[in-house]
Amino acid sequence: MNIHESGENYLETILLLKSKNGSVRSIDIANKMEFTKASISRAMGILKNADYITVEKNGNIELTEKGEEKAKQIYERHQMITEFFERCLGVNKDIADKDACRIEHVISEESFNGIKKYLSQD
Repeated sequence: MNIHESGENYLETILLLKSKNGSVRSIDIANKMEFTKASISRAMGILKNADYITVEKNGNIELTEKGEEKAKQIYERHQMITEFFERCLGVNKDIADKDACRIEHVISEESFNGIKKYLSQD
């Protein structure tokens, strides 16, 4: 199953919160993304059904192997695109970050690999 941009954003957020806090609950995601708990609950249900996350009895959200792989892939795209915009194009950090967040979901593998290759030459 292919997930949409919003699902990818949730996975990336879970990855970052887990790395920062050690555990993740729906309320943490709601606070970070500034969404309602109802929206988060619906999204977590979709991600759970697609086998990207599990929700433990205590409410902790864990990425499955599939979910972690996808989240890391999205985060790498975000980081690389942000770096490319900042270093190579001189774009302000905040703008580069916001633009990367949009582009990371639609950029082709070929273009992304070109950015990675270009950045690795320095």
